[in-house]
Order: sequence, then C-alpha cells, then structure tokens
Amino acid sequence: MTSFDFDTVIPRKGTDAKKWAAYPADVLPMWVADMDFAAPPSVIEALRARVEHGVFGYGLPQDAFRQQIVDDMQAKYGWTISPDDIVFLPGVEPGFNMALKSETKPGDGLLIQTPVYHPILTAHRNWGLKSIEAPLVATDNGYEMDAEQLDAAMARSRAFLLCNPHNPTGKVLTREDLSAIAASAIRHDVLVIADEIHCELLFDGRRHIPIASLSPEIAERTITLMSASKTYNIAGLKTAFAIVTNAALRTRFNASRLGLVDSVNVLGLEASRVAYATAGPWRDALLTYLQGNRDYLQAEIARRFPAIRIVPAESTYLAWLDCAALDLPEAPQSFFLTHGRVAFSAGADFGSAYGKYLRVNFGCPRALLEEGLDRMERALSSFAASAR
Repeated sequence: MTSFDFDTVIPRKGTDAKKWAAYPADVLPMWVADMDFAAPPSVIEALRARVEHGVFGYGLPQDAFRQQIVDDMQAKYGWTISPDDIVFLPGVEPGFNMALKSETKPGDGLLIQTPVYHPILTAHRNWGLKSIEAPLVATDNGYEMDAEQLDAAMARSRAFLLCNPHNPTGKVLTREDLSAIAASAIRHDVLVIADEIHCELLFDGRRHIPIASLSPEIAERTITLMSASKTYNIAGLKTAFAIVTNAALRTRFNASRLGLVDSVNVLGLEASRVAYATAGPWRDALLTYLQGNRDYLQAEIARRFPAIRIVPAESTYLAWLDCAALDLPEAPQSFFLTHGRVAFSAGADFGSAYGKYLRVNFGCPRALLEEGLDRMERALSSFAASAR
C-alpha cells in the first residue's frame, strides 16, 4: 500500500501564498481554506511534464476530460450527466456570480443558510438582491436545518445559493434535507445554485449527494458547481466546472460571462484531469489524516478550553468554534491574533450574528495544529493572569 506524507511541514513563506503572506512573519496562519500539504505526487509529476513541454497557450478542455467527469459523477454519486452538461470555469465563485447575473434581477430574494462562506454571504450585493437568511441551528447532534423556516424563506426568494458540504460548519446535508430543499424549490419556482466544492471531503463514511441527482425536476432548475481544487489542494491553478443539465439554462449561464469570466488555466486543466484520474488513493489517505486532525482538535478543545463549544465537522477541513463563553474583551479572531500571534477566520465574516465565533483550518500537519492550540492556550493564560 502506498503511503503519503502529511506530517512534513513545507515552508510556504516567500511563495506568494495568500495564507502565509497576509500576516506578519511571526503569525501562524490557520484561516483561509487552503491546506498546507503538497498536491498528490501524480499531479506534481504531470505538472512537471507539462511545464517541460514549454508552451502555455490558451486551454480548451477536451472531450476525454469531459467524459472523465461524466464517469466520475456516475461512479461516485450515481449521477448520470452528459459531456455537454459541463461548463468549465476558473472558479466556483465566478460560477455562482454568473448564475446570479443570468437568472436574477435587482430586488429578487437570494436565500442562504447562515453562517456561510463570505463570498456567498455577500453575493446579493453584487446584483442588487435581497438577502434572505435561513440559519442552521446548532444542536448537541450537530447543525440542523429547519425545513419549515427554509420553505417560508424559499417563498420569498428567486434563487437559493446552497453550500453543501457547508462552510464553515462542516455540515453534510442528508438525503432528507436535500429532498425537502428540492421539493420547496420546485414548489416556489426557485433556482438552486449549489456550491459543492468540498464534495470529496466527507468524514465517518458519509457520502455526498448532489442535489441535482435527486430527480429530473430538481436538475432542471439547478446549477451545480464543483472543482478538484479543495480536495487535491490545487486552488491556485484556477480550474472548476459547472454541471447544468437544462440546455436553455446552460446557454444563458454561459452567456453571462460577459468578457469578465475567462477560460480555465491550462496547468489547472492538467492538474484536475490527473487528480480525478489517479489521485484516489492520495485522497483516501488525506481523509484519514484530516479526520485524525478533526478528532485531535475536538479532544484538545474539550481538554484545554472547555468553555469553547465545537460541533464535530462532518466534512471539509474547517472547524467552527463558538467562543462566546470565553468572555473576551474583543472579537476572538482579534484577541488570538494580538495575544497569541495565530490567525483564524473571524466569525463575523460568516454573518453578523457570529462575531464571537472562529473558523479554524485544520488542513495542516499535526505539528502546526498543535502549535496553534499552544498559542491559543498561552494567549488565554496571559489574559487570565492580567485579569487577576
């Protein structure tokens, strides 16, 4: 069995890495959704060979890659699509903004489930839409969706910008959840724009279900957005794709590029193709490592910081921490940055009600995760000492 190394700390300073360049050198970054692991060896080797070719003109996805995605959707999710259903994009975020430009008008309602990834939270502002929120609810069993509340919100919306698996909570919507969403969207004539970028990063044996795979009726009103970028840590290569089975919707969606959304990166195409074709064993090993990090983080939070509430992530490599009971003198993100020199994502970036939360990226070697927790502990110890 091939083994992969996720423990080696790879220096990233000086590589134009946003995660490591956004803060001073003495700050440990654990914020943006970017893992500190090398991409799969097969992807690196393929990129090396492509670079040695020496010519980097415009890229055009070929039929073989389209068919590979078709086969992948069938094998992983039992979802039957055709090669023509696929629209290649430089990212998921441009994709959902294209969809909003294409299918909404100013004043329409845009439904989201808060807390949620900042570009989704603020997407309504780009197109003059009204933000309609249906918050997820934290329970002892994880985050749950209130189907009645969501249906009432759906009635006031033109589109639903769905994030599943969910960022930042790590919730994975069940078939029952998705069926309720689909029925409501059909009933209220709502477009579903599904950001499913973390679909290969599910824990504890869960299996992702693309909402568009539930029925032809929901597929007709869904734009599904996916990418190899998060799973295989190749986000900087700017390659993603939409799956739109409704031909008329697909034509309008594609037309909304308006010269603003470019073609995909030629190296990103190669990396994505090879990742899907060859890196399954690497992905499986990564999931085992990430699940170990999740469990370690959960246990250490309970041991070191019992006042912090954390619901175990069901997916992604992101943890959502409720720090309200710490009773800090400032927002938790600012506190730990100033006093611990560790950078997390601020809870307020995911919704105005979440100012006392943090999002932690545990997609890193265990040594960095331990260091981050040590910095948190030192910051809180110093604060407690000064308060006495």
